[in-house]
Order: sequence, then C-alpha cells, then structure tokens
Amino acid sequence: MHVAVLGAGYAGLAVARRLEHLLPTACEVTIVADSPDHIVRHELHRVIRRPTVANDIAVSLPSVLDRARVRVSTVERVDREQRVVHLSRGSLEYDYCVICLGTETAFHGLDDVRERATPLKRFSHAFVIRRDVLETIDSTTGAVRVVVCGAGLSGVQVAGELTALAAERGVDDRVAVTLLEQRDRVAPGFPEPFGDAIERALTDAGVDVVTGTRVTGADEASLRVSGTDEASVTVSGDDAVRFDQLVWTGGIRGPDALDGDRTPVGPDLRLDAHAFGCGDAVTVTDANGATVPASAQSARREARVAAANVATLVERDLMGRAAAEPALRRFRFASPGWVVSVGDDAVAWIGSQVLTGTSARAAKATVGATYLAKLGERRRALSLLRTELGADVGGSNDT
Repeated sequence: MHVAVLGAGYAGLAVARRLEHLLPTACEVTIVADSPDHIVRHELHRVIRRPTVANDIAVSLPSVLDRARVRVSTVERVDREQRVVHLSRGSLEYDYCVICLGTETAFHGLDDVRERATPLKRFSHAFVIRRDVLETIDSTTGAVRVVVCGAGLSGVQVAGELTALAAERGVDDRVAVTLLEQRDRVAPGFPEPFGDAIERALTDAGVDVVTGTRVTGADEASLRVSGTDEASVTVSGDDAVRFDQLVWTGGIRGPDALDGDRTPVGPDLRLDAHAFGCGDAVTVTDANGATVPASAQSARREARVAAANVATLVERDLMGRAAAEPALRRFRFASPGWVVSVGDDAVAWIGSQVLTGTSARAAKATVGATYLAKLGERRRALSLLRTELGADVGGSNDT
C-alpha cells in the first residue's frame, strides 16, 4: 500500500507526519516536494529586511520525518483516473494521494504587470525584492517609489518590512512605500476592526494606503489604475501610479499541476475515491457550509482530517472490507485568531478583540517560533523568536 503526499508546505508536511503514526509500517508514505526543505512561509516577508532569517525558516524535510520517503521533484500532472503522478523526473503510482501543492501568484491576465513585478512566494523573491530596492536607493539621491499591490496580510507585511528597511538605512525621508488595494479596505475578508487597526499601523509606519483602486496595466515606470466604480481614480494627483520598484501580492491561483484551479472539496476533503486535497491548493467548504480561508492555520488543521480519512480507508482496504464505506471525518474551521506584522509593530485579532503594541508583538513572535519548536527545531525557533522580538534590530550588516 502506497500513499503519496504532494507538496511539503504546511498541509503536506502535517499530513505526512500524521500518516507516519497512523498507518501501519507496511504502508509506504512518499512526500513529493520541489525542494528538500520545508519553508515557514508566513515568515518569508522577514527575509526582505533580515536575510539571515532564511536560515531559521528553512527546515530539512528528512530531519522532521521519521519514515516517509522524500522525493524532490516538481509535480507536473496528476492522473487521478490512473492513479499516477507525473513528475519532472519520472512518475509515481499511488493507492491514495493527498494533494497539498499550495498556490501560485495570480496576475489576473495582467501580463505587463507580471513582467515588471516581483511576487513573494519563495526565498528568491524576497532576495530580489531586497536587492532591487537597495540598489535603487543606492543609485540615486532622489525619491524612491516602491509600490506593493494587494493589501491582504502578505501585502501588509511586505509594505511594513520595506518601510522598516528604509528607516534602518536612514533613507525613510526619501523612500515612499504605497500599498494599493482593489477592495474598499485593508485586509478584505477579515473582520473590519482588525483591518482598521492594520491600516492605522501602516499609516503610523509611513505607508501610503490607497484602497478602491484596480490595477489595469503597467509600463516601465507606472501602473495604470481605475477606481472600482469604473471611474478614474486619482493617486497623488495623477491617474497613474509611478514606481521604481513593484511588488505584487494581488491574489492567488491554483497550482500549475491542477491547471491553475483551486478545486472545490467538501468537509471530508475528498477529491475522489483515492484522492484528497487540503491546504491552499483546494477551496474547502467546511461542515458548517463556510468557505475556509487560505492560510497556514487552516492548512494544518485540514491536514489532520485528511490524514485521518486516508488512514481509515487504508485500514478498510487492508482488512478486506472493500464493500464497506466507512464514515469519514468532517472538517470544521474555527480560527483562534489572526496576527500580522507591520515592520516591528504587529496587530492581532484574538476572539473578537484587536490587540496592538507589546501584546500583539508577543503574539506574532510566538507563532513562527512555536511552530518550529513543535517540529523539533528548537534552535531555529529561538533564533526566530529573538529576531521577532527585536533582539538583533540594527545588528545586521547583510546586503
């Protein structure tokens, strides 16, 4: 019996680790990843300002797995009918499969924007954003305009890091960071008081927040924009947003292996009789009928249900109960809260209360560190915690 786990993000790693304990040792578990490392992606924005954070948030997959086999390759296509995964190097047959391939950045058909903007999905993106912004700052004594498109939590954190980076370099008086959002407020889809508090933190940090603004195209140095009511929008006295550096955090789409789709799944996370999906790669409707937000916390919780359901079906098959359809677990999402960094500041939403200041910063600091500690990576957890709490602020000379 062979179970394939596709992807080694939050969902994929959690599924593989649980299957190691739930399945009998006779069952083989393979996790397919395009990198030998698991990346703590909700800390990826920190790499823009603190490149050494990359060492803390990259965890070797074999070091956190007991018996699952790691296969480093890119998933190109999943033939669910034949139960074969086509990889960049070879193929993989399975009895059961859990698809946890995450997402890619959505540019919504704006090819001219895609050619000029840098997303933030990988280490290479963070390094490029840092390099390009610093090179632009160093190449001129005039104003530098950095535009971040998309004011979800990722865009908020990128804008915060860029503003803090400029302040640490002593050039915040000539670096203007603008955060554009198509919807009418920051952090759309999250509780409004949370979004309002985030916007205040951004403004206090020096970020120019512009909402109700749709990007329609780009040329070498400016974005074409319009108001979401189709009327022309004025940003700083013009209907074009000029930039020296452009970052795009304006949405997600499904992985290429799934033709860019985030396939819908129900509460049991089942795609078909032999495949499940969890994490951002799929759109989950939970047992309460609610659409589950794409996030690290939902991915990890979905993984528990997916792994348990695979184990239930494997047990049935090994017992020879082919005719019996066992009851499967159903996923219900209940978030313990949300937290977002804005440079060295943070905003949290716990229960129905907004937290700012020291309590929010402490909450943010513990999220990534606690996750790493649970993986057994205590040294990395401590190092990340020190960075989040500002123990090394101003102490890095990395360029």
